[in-house]
Amino acid sequence: MSARPQGLLSWQWHGYARNHNHPRSLLLHIVAVPMFMAGNVLLAYGVLSLSVPAVGLGVLCMALSMMLQGRGHRLEAVRPEPFAGPLDVAQRILAEQWITFPRYVLSGQWWAALHGHGANPAMDDANVSQRICEPGDGCRRQ
Repeated sequence: MSARPQGLLSWQWHGYARNHNHPRSLLLHIVAVPMFMAGNVLLAYGVLSLSVPAVGLGVLCMALSMMLQGRGHRLEAVRPEPFAGPLDVAQRILAEQWITFPRYVLSGQWWAALHGHGANPAMDDANVSQRICEPGDGCRRQ
């Protein structure tokens, strides 16, 4: 795995549009990410309240979410970078689910990509990071 001198969130954000622009992948993610978040909350609730059913349902939600997102990633022209180890798996997944994907949606880039105005997989990092996206008008360069 490459070094991330700029930090995980910056690294993940700058490459995110390249790895998330296939329409079916985007639709799978818009369903699967909230499912993962709900699973996280259920898991925490289950552990704190000693509720085995809540723990089980939380784990099931998270596993199903990961399967759906993995299916979406297989549709992408540019696949995510492989994980470097167990800690990298946990950090990247939690960062994507709780920070990067919600930011992608709230910034309008998810909507733009869904409507064919997203990042071109051939674009380099500098171009991807300079994009401005707003709902309704697609993405344009700064």
